[in-house]
Amino acid sequence: MSTTLATEMSSRQIAWRAAMERLLRVAVGPLAGFALLVLIWQAIAMSIPEIPTPGVTWDAARDLFADPFYDNGPNDQGIGWNVLASLQRVAIGFGLAALVGIPAGFVMGRYAAASAMFSPIVSLLRPVSPLAWLPLGLLLFKGANPAAIWAIFICSIWPMVINTAAGVARVPQDYLNVARVLNLSEWQVVTKVLLPSVLPHILTGVRLSIGTAWLVIVAAEMLTGGTGIGFWLWDEWNNLKVEHIVIAIFVIGIVGLLLETALVRLARRFAYTEE
Repeated sequence: MSTTLATEMSSRQIAWRAAMERLLRVAVGPLAGFALLVLIWQAIAMSIPEIPTPGVTWDAARDLFADPFYDNGPNDQGIGWNVLASLQRVAIGFGLAALVGIPAGFVMGRYAAASAMFSPIVSLLRPVSPLAWLPLGLLLFKGANPAAIWAIFICSIWPMVINTAAGVARVPQDYLNVARVLNLSEWQVVTKVLLPSVLPHILTGVRLSIGTAWLVIVAAEMLTGGTGIGFWLWDEWNNLKVEHIVIAIFVIGIVGLLLETALVRLARRFAYTEE
């Protein structure tokens, strides 16, 4: 009886220790990191008066998010409307890039002739700064909004093309031989053989693309104006509201993190359903 009781107590101690370790890893660690960031921020603000302190920034954020969706005209809108405008552009540009880039990657990885034809073009255009495409977009589409979407499309497509093509090219030949023996159609080969094998590479391309798209839209909106978090940030700089600039930096980082996390989880759920 005593042995059983001792075993149960030992198991509880092990479980309690494991729970505490998870708590330290999940909660205490990040909190300590943010506390250190705030301390460094406070020290910098004390040395440079132009930099707002964490307290001043917090007060400004409370006022700002008290009514994030006010609308006093096209040039005076709340931060919520500006974030939504940026997300809309990212969704359109990124969606178009996925519709074109992922199938193009499958074609390049599946057929050596297509890879030989298009790989040099991809290699040539991929290193070009996304903002270098913005003037061409303004020339072609005669508007700031479609030009920004064009810049997002052109910067988002390359990671998806490259990673998808690399994934298809690395599918073991044995898988394709079995598909040939079973007399599967090309569509069945793509959906039943290639897609499950290539999905991790597609996920990598998606993560790289969405991060790049969010970076580009902020910079593009600074140049094109209108609405959007990038334009709002630049407008606050012109108004010398440095605390709002700091808030915008945090908002941009949080939204980018949420976008990446949401897309990866969605893709993983899709992968589970397909399996």
